[in-house]
Amino acid sequence: MLTTTAVILLGLIIYIATYYTYGKYIKNRIVKLSDKEVPSKRLYDGIDFVPANKYVLFGHHFASIAGAAPIVGPVIALAWGWLPALLWVWFGNILIGAVHDYLSLISSIRNEGHSIQWIAGKVIKERAGKIFAWFVLFVLILLIAAFSAIIGKLHVAQPSVPTVYLLTILIALFLSYLLYKRKMNIAMATTICLSLLILSIIVGYFLPTKLSYTTWMIILFFYIIIVSSLPVNLLLQPRDYLNAWLLIICLIFAGVIMLFSFKFLNFPYATTFSAKVVNNLNSPFWPVIPLIVACGSLSGFHALVASGTTSKQISDEQDAQFIGYGAMLVEGFLSTVVIAIVAAFSTLNIDINDKLAFASGYISTVDTSGGPISVFATAFGNAANYLFGLPVNIIVIIASLWVASFAMTTLDTGNRLARYALVEICEPLKENNTDFYNFITNRWVASTLPAILGITLAWSGTWSMLWPSFGGANQMLASIALITTAAWVIRVQKEKAYFVLIPALLLWVTVTAALIWYLCGPVVAFFNHAPFQSALLGAITITMLILNIILIYDFYRPDKDLLKNLEKENV
Repeated sequence: MLTTTAVILLGLIIYIATYYTYGKYIKNRIVKLSDKEVPSKRLYDGIDFVPANKYVLFGHHFASIAGAAPIVGPVIALAWGWLPALLWVWFGNILIGAVHDYLSLISSIRNEGHSIQWIAGKVIKERAGKIFAWFVLFVLILLIAAFSAIIGKLHVAQPSVPTVYLLTILIALFLSYLLYKRKMNIAMATTICLSLLILSIIVGYFLPTKLSYTTWMIILFFYIIIVSSLPVNLLLQPRDYLNAWLLIICLIFAGVIMLFSFKFLNFPYATTFSAKVVNNLNSPFWPVIPLIVACGSLSGFHALVASGTTSKQISDEQDAQFIGYGAMLVEGFLSTVVIAIVAAFSTLNIDINDKLAFASGYISTVDTSGGPISVFATAFGNAANYLFGLPVNIIVIIASLWVASFAMTTLDTGNRLARYALVEICEPLKENNTDFYNFITNRWVASTLPAILGITLAWSGTWSMLWPSFGGANQMLASIALITTAAWVIRVQKEKAYFVLIPALLLWVTVTAALIWYLCGPVVAFFNHAPFQSALLGAITITMLILNIILIYDFYRPDKDLLKNLEKENV
C-alpha cells in the first residue's frame, strides 16, 4: 500500500520533469516562437482582445480549465480503485493533456486568436470547421448541464458557500476597479482583495443561504447569461485571478497535508473492471474511464478556453508554455492530491475491505453524501484536522468554496464560449438574412440560448448521468482538437506529429466506443426516470457520433485546394 506522502512526491517529480523536458522540446522544436505581435495587442477592442498580466492570465486560464472537473472526475473514478484513477491522470496529462492545451493555445495565437474549430476549417477542410463548431456547441451545452447540477447539489448541501461566492463577485468587481481604473499596483490590490476574501468566508459561515435545488437552477440560469455577456476585464479576469489564488493556496495546503501525513490510502487500490459508476449501471473501466476522469487527465474544453479567451489576452507568445502547458500539469497535480485525500481521509459509510461491495455501493453513497464535491470537502476537512487539529466544519466550507468557485468559473466561461460558437455557426446568415443574424448573435441573445438548454438538462439533478455525457463529449472534443493541432504541426509548421497524432487516434477510438456504450446503456435506462432529458441527451450523443465520424474522415481526406493555399502562405 502507498502512503499519501509517496503519491505526492512521485506526482511532483513527474510533473516538474515533464515541464522542463517534454514541454521545452515542444516549445523549441515544434512551436518555434514567433516575433509577430500577439492578437491581444494587434486586435485590441477592450472587450475580448485585452492584454493581460502573465500571472493574472494564468489565474484566469487555470480557473477556467480547472473548474470542479479535476476534483469531481477523480472522486467518481475511485469506484474502480485509486490506482487505475491515478495512472489515467498521470499518463493522460503527460501524453495528451498538456500537449493538447499548449498546441491549441499557440495555434490560435498564430491565427489572430481564432477558435480551434476555425483552425480545423483552415488546416483540414472548410466543412470540418463548420461541423466542429456544432460539436463545440453541444459540448458546451452538456458542460453547462453537468456543472449546474453539481453546483446546485453543493449549494443545497453547503449553504454557506453561495453566500461567500456572492461576496467574491463583489470583491472581484472591486479588484477590477483597483487595477483598471485606479491603476493600483497589482501586489497591493491583490493583498487588499485577498483579505476581503478571507473576511467573506467568515461572513458565509454565520450567514448561510438556504435555497432549494430548483431555485438555484433559476438563479444560475440568469447568472451565466449576465456574466458571460460582460467585458472580460470587468469580472472574468479579476474573479478568476482571485480564484486562482484561492486554488493555489488550498492546493499547496492540501499538498503539505498529504506530504507530511504519512497516511495509507485506505480505499481499495483496484476493485473490479465493471464497477457501478454511470447511472448505477455496471461500467467497464475501458472505454468508460475517460468519460469519468475527464479534465483531471485531459480535456477538449481546454482547447476552447485556450483558443476562445486566453489567446485573445496573452501579451507575449513566450508566456504560452507557462500558461497553456503549465496550467494543465498543475491541474493534473490537483487531481493527484484529490485522489490521495479522498482515498486516505474519506469517512463514507461504506465497507472498504470488500472490493465488490465497494464497487457496487460507492457512487450511491457519494450521492447521498452530497455529491463528489461534498465528499472531497469532508475528506479535506478530516485531513486538516488530522495533521493540524483545525476545525473540520470551517475547513469543509473553505474546501467547498474552493471547488465551487472554479465550478462557477467554468460554468460562465462555458456559456461565453457557447456564445462565440453560436456566432460562428450563424456566420453564413450575415449576408442573406442580416436582421436575423444581428438578432441571434446579439451577445445577450446568444448567451441565453445555450443557457436554456443546459439548465433544462440539469433540472433533473441527476449528476451521475450528466457528468459522463459531458465527459464523453469533452474527451471526444479533445481527440478532435488534438487531431486538428497535429494537422497544424504537419501542414503549417512542417514538422512530424506522431507524438500528437498517435495518442489522438487512440483516444478517438476509446471515446467513440464509450459514447456508443453510453447511448445504448445509460441513456436508454435513464428514459424511465426523465424521458425528455433522456431523449435530448440521446439526440445530442447520436449527432456528436455522426459528426465525429465525418471529422475523422475529413482529416484523412483534406481539401486539396486548402492544402495548396497553406503551401502558398508558408512560402
